[in-house]
Amino acid sequence: MTTCKRTLLLSFLTCLACAQVPPADVAPRIERQIRAYYDLPESVKVTISAPHPSDFPNYDGYTVTLDGGSEKKTFDFLLSKDQKTLIRMTKMDLTKDPYADNMKKIDIKDRPVRGNRNAKVVVVNYDDFECPFCSRAHQTLFPELLKEYGDRVAFIYKDFPLAEIHPWAVHAAVDANCLAGLNNDAYWDFADYLHGNQAVVNSEKGRDNQFAALDRITLNEGAKFKVDTAQLQACMKANKENAVTASVKEGESLGIDGTPTMFVNGRMLNGARSVAELRSVFDNALQQAGVAAPAHPSASVNPPAQPRDSATR
Repeated sequence: MTTCKRTLLLSFLTCLACAQVPPADVAPRIERQIRAYYDLPESVKVTISAPHPSDFPNYDGYTVTLDGGSEKKTFDFLLSKDQKTLIRMTKMDLTKDPYADNMKKIDIKDRPVRGNRNAKVVVVNYDDFECPFCSRAHQTLFPELLKEYGDRVAFIYKDFPLAEIHPWAVHAAVDANCLAGLNNDAYWDFADYLHGNQAVVNSEKGRDNQFAALDRITLNEGAKFKVDTAQLQACMKANKENAVTASVKEGESLGIDGTPTMFVNGRMLNGARSVAELRSVFDNALQQAGVAAPAHPSASVNPPAQPRDSATR
């Protein structure tokens, strides 16, 4: 596993859950089984709807709500008429393109772009500047894959800081966005530097010192690209997190629970992937878009996979 991940309390519920209210003994019996199967804590409240007609003969439909306090999810199930068989119901609409639906949810307006802004293949990476696996993913994309695909692909970053485990990630995202609003290249240079030098910030003692280090890096990047210093300082002082918060909510609507998470024309890729894996996905997306893939050099050597970080919500 190669992601920085916050473990959503209910993310493991992908197969079965509990069912009906009448008769009275059915709901507690099934709830007992599902709590044991998924090792659900008592803090998760399970609510089972009344039965409703289903599309399948000899089965009733049920809606099960799982409420963990900070998060609530609903699932559809089928229960046989003899109350012996429970099925988790997942319907797929073949008339819709799930990848295209994902891209419709992603707002890339005004985001900094690397590569070809008008490319038919768009790679959107939900990033956390403090995440070590994001650093690994970033250094896989840039500069190697950017050089190979730069005229064929648009690379875009969105914010998904895991504030629960990364105390300076939100501040870094805010500073980066201040740069982005003034200079596209300054944003990417900041991203390159920070993903290659996380230790510079991590070595500072205490959150205030870490924030000060981030601000110094941001101002240095601004000076390097000759942005308006007064505007940059005003943006940093305002410390508005609205855009970062909106990006996180957007990511959650797409099912993101860890970083890095990448979307290639809407296809989700979790974790830091190898160069070979990314080339395969990029080439496939280019082929589907009617664009020739670039020639590739000999295979690159990537560092071995590492365990993912996690934080319980």
